[in-house]
Amino acid sequence: MKLPVPKEEHFKAPAHDERVTSKIGLALAVTFTTCFVTGLISHLIQHPPEWFFWPSRPAGLYRVTQGLHVISGIASIPLLLAKLWSVYPKLFGRPLVRSLPHALERLSILVLSGSAFFELTTGLLNVAQNYPWGFYFPQVHYAVAWLAIGSILVHVAVKLPVIRRALSRAGAEEPPAAGLSRRGFLRTTGLATGAAVVATAGATVPFLRGISGLSWKTANGTQGLPVNRTAAAAGITRPADWRLSVVTPRGTTKLSLDELRALPQTTAELPIACVEGWSQSATWRGISLPALLKHVGAAPGTAVRVSSSERSGLYNVSVLPGEHTADELTLLALELNGEELDLDHGFPCRIIAPNRPGVLQTKWVTKLEAL
Repeated sequence: MKLPVPKEEHFKAPAHDERVTSKIGLALAVTFTTCFVTGLISHLIQHPPEWFFWPSRPAGLYRVTQGLHVISGIASIPLLLAKLWSVYPKLFGRPLVRSLPHALERLSILVLSGSAFFELTTGLLNVAQNYPWGFYFPQVHYAVAWLAIGSILVHVAVKLPVIRRALSRAGAEEPPAAGLSRRGFLRTTGLATGAAVVATAGATVPFLRGISGLSWKTANGTQGLPVNRTAAAAGITRPADWRLSVVTPRGTTKLSLDELRALPQTTAELPIACVEGWSQSATWRGISLPALLKHVGAAPGTAVRVSSSERSGLYNVSVLPGEHTADELTLLALELNGEELDLDHGFPCRIIAPNRPGVLQTKWVTKLEAL
């Protein structure tokens, strides 16, 4: 017996109504745009062009922007699945291509779906620090993000008349449905999205940690703070005769750990905010960068290149911009939560600066160069 070929008009469920598609699309536009903008901020902080400025205050701003980046990305996953479910009957529309504009529209949807799935899937794996691919994640993730946002803009421009019509009918009376109603489908999608956010947001939102069963990294690691890259993974051992080299136009000053401890110390409550979205505050103690620069005869507000004793890492060198080296809360930290730094947290000293990604808070510092 030959089964009938499904056609678009055979799908009558309320979930496939254009009003459902438009409302979910509107929510997805909000979450995806938030994810794109906050991800762009993170990329520019790590790879700053000459025109870009990122302040040192408020100290927890990056914690908020990167937390929003990951949370909005997670919220986009159930929204994207629900939107694709609402429109999948269009796959059975005939003819497959009606005109050149129709062909371009279908191509834009293919690019949109592929790039969105790629971004959300690889982003989720990055959060879990699982990299089953051979490419450099930040670079490819950044490039595909532009492809995704571009295809979204094209899709919205093409579908704008349909979106307007659907949203203008949003309050219309809904006929009785045999299965899940239109409002029921929207409520279910909203609940699934909310559950995904609450289950994971504890990684960056402290008051949700008690109920976020899928939050990661919080309260794990030594000295009450998570560790992304351990000393063993970085090939670091406890140094026997360590000296910090501070290079300025006036020459090089070498300081032992005891000499650093003898300098005036500053204590600050600052968060570590990781690009994977988790963040946690801690109490740090060490020498403020302005005080250290003055001690060696350099001016605060000078950009400083920070070098680590780690040789193989992608972030073994970072540059502290002038707005951070002039900030008293930027520390060359020697202690964490009242204890000497653990080797995993950067012993003998590390950078901890306000409003900076964790990957730029260089550990195992061995040299500072005033630029």
